[in-house]
Amino acid sequence: NGRRISVASAAQLLANTMASYRGYGLSMGTMITGWDETGPQLYYVDDDGTRLKGRYFSVGSGSTYAYGILDTHYRPDLTVEEAVDLGKRAIYHATHRDAYSGGINNLYHVTAEGWKFIHAIDVNDMHYQFEEERQNSMQE
Repeated sequence: NGRRISVASAAQLLANTMASYRGYGLSMGTMITGWDETGPQLYYVDDDGTRLKGRYFSVGSGSTYAYGILDTHYRPDLTVEEAVDLGKRAIYHATHRDAYSGGINNLYHVTAEGWKFIHAIDVNDMHYQFEEERQNSMQE
């Protein structure tokens, strides 16, 4: 029909594919995000075909630590800068306390016009930034 697939349909397509491979030992959890005719959308899809719609998600072994930050500090009216900072903090806390998480994280901003690469950051570098902030706040 000449129209792009909706974010919900893309997430459902992946969920259906994963459900058809249930029991094969695959392990996957991912987020699908985009902007379609209904506005901004975010979905979580995992290896058993589960598909959930939400405002924010954390995926992976360190996700419980990230959710502590997201649940405490997320607001629907965050600026782009605040959202990027919140995302970095959630990633930092997930990776700092979880030995199986880490590496380079790529941050993107998704808008109606498309996506924009914000930056790539090594979680080890984030440790020094956030630890310094923590130490400074303890001295005040």
